[in-house]
Amino acid sequence: MAGRRVALKAIDWMAFAERVPPNQRAMFNNLKTRSDAIAAKLASLPETPAPINWAYYKTAVAKAGMVDDFETKFAALTIPVPADTETTKIDAQEQEANKNAADYVQASKARITQYEAELAKFQNMIPFDQMTIEDLNHTFPETKLDKEKYPYWPHKPIADL
Repeated sequence: MAGRRVALKAIDWMAFAERVPPNQRAMFNNLKTRSDAIAAKLASLPETPAPINWAYYKTAVAKAGMVDDFETKFAALTIPVPADTETTKIDAQEQEANKNAADYVQASKARITQYEAELAKFQNMIPFDQMTIEDLNHTFPETKLDKEKYPYWPHKPIADL
């Protein structure tokens, strides 16, 4: 049975266990135990099934020709192996997920550089308790009031408040 087995990917149980939340640890342990039991049972099976002793059955069965009929039917029996139709879909999904992950990493790196520039701006600015209004308006232009366009307090449109 081992020669004809489908090549299964080995499960990295340590990496799997790291991702399991503490409240689901018991379910994970049950899954691992069942998986190990099934793998052990599968490994214990012989590669080919034991051959049928047709001569013994011909002597033991009283009805003549019944064993011969069973033997011919058994020899003609072929069990079709199901066609694998899902691997290509899964591979396509994996490629798409890898592409999305790479795009996310690139976008994250761009955000990191933007945040680092903003952090450098904050680290190099004058402390707030020592700033004048001009320094504040220079550092944060969005705080500057337009007294010419809006001469009355609050010197900005009401919708922006």
